[in-house]
Amino acid sequence: MAWRSQLSRNLKELRVLFCQTSPTSASARSFVEQNYKDLKTLNPKFPILIRECSGIEPQIWARYDMGVEKGVRLEGLTEPQILKALEDLVKAGASLKA
Repeated sequence: MAWRSQLSRNLKELRVLFCQTSPTSASARSFVEQNYKDLKTLNPKFPILIRECSGIEPQIWARYDMGVEKGVRLEGLTEPQILKALEDLVKAGASLKA
């Protein structure tokens, strides 16, 4: 998973939004618990923002150069599917630079 270390090269910021208690956000909470430390260790100065808000739909947002943003809704996705969605966002950032 070499793409994990590419976060800081291909993105400007990553935001993860979810509800602290709702069942629809369970996989997003699990994703953060399982992956945040690894992602932050590989990208120590990269801003990974975790936003919790009661009743919000789980989402992940990537901000690229020039203020371009792309978001993915996480409702109904499993943790591996969320990881794949993040990988796709990182790869999209690489293609925007090309």
